[in-house]
Amino acid sequence: MRSFRLPILTFILLGALAAFYYRAEESVRTETVQFQSKLVGKTLPYSIVLPPGYGLFTSWRKHYPVLYLLHGWSGQFNSWVGHTSLAQYASEQQLIIITPEGNNGWYTDSAKVPSDKYETYILEELIPDVDSRLRTIRDRRGRAVAGCSMGGYGALKFGLKHPEVFALAASMSGALDATSRIDDESIMRTFGETNSIERKSNDVQQLAQEFPSERIKLLPYFYLDCGQDDPWLAINRRFSDVLSEHRIAHEYRQLPGSHSWPYWDRQVREVLRVAAATMVPPE
Repeated sequence: MRSFRLPILTFILLGALAAFYYRAEESVRTETVQFQSKLVGKTLPYSIVLPPGYGLFTSWRKHYPVLYLLHGWSGQFNSWVGHTSLAQYASEQQLIIITPEGNNGWYTDSAKVPSDKYETYILEELIPDVDSRLRTIRDRRGRAVAGCSMGGYGALKFGLKHPEVFALAASMSGALDATSRIDDESIMRTFGETNSIERKSNDVQQLAQEFPSERIKLLPYFYLDCGQDDPWLAINRRFSDVLSEHRIAHEYRQLPGSHSWPYWDRQVREVLRVAAATMVPPE
């Protein structure tokens, strides 16, 4: 009896273990990395949302496109995971989502605080760290950036200043007037006084207007939307007009909603769809 029961028990245990790993393989996983930034001089954590199929039963040869999803002003790296159904929506797409910590630094190298290098951090520390940890497609074909409010501004700015890095730049309710404002301490710390070099070099409207016409085909695809009750509606509409005037490929939508998480929860699902359609699929 013993020689009969042992194989049966072993088979049952192996089957249960395989089923467990299969379910884990088919679900979305969220992890947190406590990244130590040398540029900024502090811990800048980021969340990783891994798609279904990323795990033990996936071929180690398979690499995935990555969406960098930026939070808004007063938000944190985990705001997207905490305030939206991001994990549920991620289960519908085959891409990795990274949600970095940007504090209130406007994803820009500060005019007044030398260590606040939130633009350089994304490009020179975060992206290389993600590529070293995960099976990513390590060129612009498999890389997109998106965000809401301050993050929407940051995403469009990254697309215009670093077109060689991203295939898509997407904004939801982008605070696109950041470089013209003087009403906020974080704005002044980041961009400096009126007419500063930092304001001119990070003005997304000016960047679009002055982008060389012979290089326009090198730009990423731009997606932007804004709620009809959003105080930043006019600046988003104006930015879309600038893109149209310069024949820069983009999609712009005005939709019911305000500058709020319920609106971004709805629209981030669409951004994930656009990102998956714009970038190359896992390869």
